[in-house]
Amino acid sequence: MAVLAAAAWSGPAGAALIQRNVGVTLNAQAIETFDPNRVLDKPGRGQAGTKSGLRPTRESNPGSVPSGSVPSGSALQRRARIRRSFKAVEILPKAIRERLFGVNLAVARRSLEEAVLEIKRKLTAILAADVAGYSRLMGSDEDGTLRALSVRRAAIDPLIARHRGRIVSMAGDSVLADFISVVDAVECAIAVQHAMTDANRDAPAERHMHFRIGIHLGDVMINGEDILGEGVNIAARLEGIAEPGGIVISEDAWRNAQGKVAASFIDLGEQKLKNIDRPVRAFRAETGEGRTRRPDRQALTSSDKPSIAVLPFQNMSGDPEQEHFCDGLVEDIITTLSKLAGLRVVARNSSFTYKGGSVDVRDAARQLGVRFVLEGSARRSGNRIRVTAQLIDARGGTHLWAERYDRTIDDIFAIQDEITLVLATEMQVKLTEGEQARLRYTSVGNVEAWTCWAQGLSHFRHSVTKEKMGPARQCWEKALALDPGSAALNAMLGFLHCLDARFGWWHDRDAALATARAYADEALELEATNADAHSTSSLIFLIQERYDDAVRDARRAVQLAPGSADTAEFASFVLASSGFPEEAVALSERAIALSPHHPAVYLGVLGNAYRLSGRLDEAIASFNAYNARSPGFGLVDIVIVHQQAGRPEEARQTARRLLAARPDFTIASWRKTQFRRDRAGLEADEAALRAAELPTG
Repeated sequence: MAVLAAAAWSGPAGAALIQRNVGVTLNAQAIETFDPNRVLDKPGRGQAGTKSGLRPTRESNPGSVPSGSVPSGSALQRRARIRRSFKAVEILPKAIRERLFGVNLAVARRSLEEAVLEIKRKLTAILAADVAGYSRLMGSDEDGTLRALSVRRAAIDPLIARHRGRIVSMAGDSVLADFISVVDAVECAIAVQHAMTDANRDAPAERHMHFRIGIHLGDVMINGEDILGEGVNIAARLEGIAEPGGIVISEDAWRNAQGKVAASFIDLGEQKLKNIDRPVRAFRAETGEGRTRRPDRQALTSSDKPSIAVLPFQNMSGDPEQEHFCDGLVEDIITTLSKLAGLRVVARNSSFTYKGGSVDVRDAARQLGVRFVLEGSARRSGNRIRVTAQLIDARGGTHLWAERYDRTIDDIFAIQDEITLVLATEMQVKLTEGEQARLRYTSVGNVEAWTCWAQGLSHFRHSVTKEKMGPARQCWEKALALDPGSAALNAMLGFLHCLDARFGWWHDRDAALATARAYADEALELEATNADAHSTSSLIFLIQERYDDAVRDARRAVQLAPGSADTAEFASFVLASSGFPEEAVALSERAIALSPHHPAVYLGVLGNAYRLSGRLDEAIASFNAYNARSPGFGLVDIVIVHQQAGRPEEARQTARRLLAARPDFTIASWRKTQFRRDRAGLEADEAALRAAELPTG
């Protein structure tokens, strides 16, 4: 039947069939010159010399099947010949192509393919997996790698069968399987990663074999035992952005798996996947096992340490301008709680992903990996404020504490103090004497200054650009004029001028550093225990290449704010640059544990720490994930890794991707933002970029 259908498309009499089945009208010339039976035949059966399949037909009766026109070879081979034929048409100038075939050539090709292959379709859960760094492993020990892969596959096969899955193919280091349900697929992926962790336990670190897994729920075409189509492609691309030992699933899969498997899911946002037309929203599965280990994660989530997420407070005033008031209130509570060593507080950038939506507290707690959740609302009217807050134990949905505050605006700081003190008491956090003092609100001393502070934060929490940091600076300078005794304002203004010194926004480097140092010293004079002041001082020392001083202040900042993801992440950047990459890895992993919905730049800092500590496969995975969320970023480091590992072609390919995303990139501009105690290492990185043929500037 497939051959009859294809043959009927030849010649003018096929125009009606194409119009009816494909939805495009072909003109007479196109019908005369297109012979699908030529496409279906093997080359060399009287058709030599016409690779494209575009030739006059000798058959005057298009409704019959010419002798010898029955296709030979497998269905997939026939489909490949169809694609080659249509490819020849696609490269014609657009005007000629449209005159011959109309505008819907892709539809015609797909329709013919499905007729030839006798395609059936189904909705299925697709699992794609491969080994991270497989080429490196093969290059260092081919026989050992193949033996290790064989052992791991012997463990994977029964796991797929046990979860009602079917192995579609296992080519090279890859695995493709489909499942009756998404839950089965995700549970199988978790079991596979657990098994891989066990298998790696007795192997040296450099011989560990980490699988990356992608899962998608989608429509596929069935051809014999094979599955084809975009659904398979999406699963494979999701696997490509997973970290070694990690699992990434699509939004379609997530909707069916959330709450039904032993994993929480971190929203990675919309991902632009290679050769997939539309962005795909992706989620990372957090299981506590089976992925590249984040050592601090277990310690941070241990049962003897309370954990809390402070969700965005609802703005009940009806005035959008008051959003910054609500956000500032929550941010200050998070900042104050993060000073407590006995409490794990989810970072603001993660808890604020729930802003503006209807939130199931138990789902949020499960996704963020916490036991307690604080939610509330705020209304400001004239000189009056009303704040409501309630603390929930998400394990059973129990309301542990609730309160409503009807006060004047001048009492805002007292309200914050009371909320944070009650939270610590209700969660039974053991406070040292110093922590009891730091639990008091200390950012600014009057309401007008605090309002400007909160407005500045609303700008500061966006991307690090001159356009965003400029308004933050203006708000904080206004706030500081109203409250010159604020250590927090001095510290953060100093930090903005450090960014100016690095990126060259407002002043030359020396002037920017002098301004930053003046602000930082004033902050430390006002409050020696202000973590932000120590972070700012650390960055100043780093830019000045005073690496020992930079490390000292970065470590002090982490001691003062042990629950702050931003403080840990910033310290990681400083320590990696100053010669302590292993410590930097631990800090970055800690920051990501504290902020499951972390900003994209966290992945870049983690990748840098991995690279400088020699963990190159994990570095590439982090940089790829960074690039997926912030196109063009992370690619510089991947160029360096490939070039220094003796893979110049991969380095040049990545360099081309970098310039496509960031056409203004030059080595000179990059070099101005880099600081490294290891001067020879930095020069080698620069040489690698030149060797990859990036513009020098």
